[in-house]
Amino acid sequence: MATLKDVARLACVDVSTVSRALNNTSYVHPDTKARIFAAVKELSYHPNILAKGLRQGKRHTIGVVVPRLHMTVFAEVVQGIELEAREAGYAVIICTTEDDPKIEKESLARLRNGFVDGLIIAGTGHNGKLIQDIHATGLSVTQIIRQQDNRLNSVVVNYETCGYEATKYLASKGCSHIGLINGSMKIAPYRERYNGYIRALNELNLSETTAIPESVYSLNSLEYGYNCALELMSKNPYLDAILAAVDVQGIGAMRALKEKGIQVPSQIKLISLTGHIIGSMLETTMTSMEMPAKQMGRQAALMTINEIESTDSHIPRHLVFSSALVERESG
Repeated sequence: MATLKDVARLACVDVSTVSRALNNTSYVHPDTKARIFAAVKELSYHPNILAKGLRQGKRHTIGVVVPRLHMTVFAEVVQGIELEAREAGYAVIICTTEDDPKIEKESLARLRNGFVDGLIIAGTGHNGKLIQDIHATGLSVTQIIRQQDNRLNSVVVNYETCGYEATKYLASKGCSHIGLINGSMKIAPYRERYNGYIRALNELNLSETTAIPESVYSLNSLEYGYNCALELMSKNPYLDAILAAVDVQGIGAMRALKEKGIQVPSQIKLISLTGHIIGSMLETTMTSMEMPAKQMGRQAALMTINEIESTDSHIPRHLVFSSALVERESG
């Protein structure tokens, strides 16, 4: 990682001149400043904002990076983060990415440049090196919902057990053609739910029907759930149950079923694997595997603040919560 001295050496100036140019604290000749900024760009230099923050006092701010808030469990997670942070005297900056790795990268770059003391992220899995680099500069990093790197703090759910138990529950209701609306296998919850689903099917001697359409829609969207439900019905005309990874996908799936004239739950049962409060407010309320989202958010914030304020070397902590089946009308 490039340092201030490296920039000074490449620009043929002393370190104090580089510092004055970057911080704009006093006059630096335009030609000299141009050489310095060219050296910064060539070396991909990032100022050690943490060291500066330690000299000036912490900012008492946590950055939160999640796919989206609207109609998702992440809204409850962020609420929990904000509650715990506020009690500890910290503010929160929220960035949403729509699971776009480029947007995620841009958000991380902005946050690392001096706005926050730590990060809580539900990552796409595509910016692992950048996240590790950020952590290496001294910023606390906690993974929420999605664990991509066991060297970093994490607060997650046992997703494999969730997928397994939901599949077994549907089988106990007489379902034998159980479809799964899933997402990218690079993202841990989707991969682990799938593993639980397959484990249950193997025990039950049932066949798999999985939908992962090539879609421009966010995984956490109505459109994605709608298109996946159509794909499941196309793949398996005997389909009698659907597992949706999240509530918003389940709502989209319900719409697709209604348009096809299929009754829920008499013809096809439907369960969300990531229950959210909205599922209990639908015309046909949604059976779901519910996680303690607000509590998870609070724990992630507490874990992050503890790392920020600790003087000890970092030892990653991993908290794993359980989901609970809540039976409603759809299943």
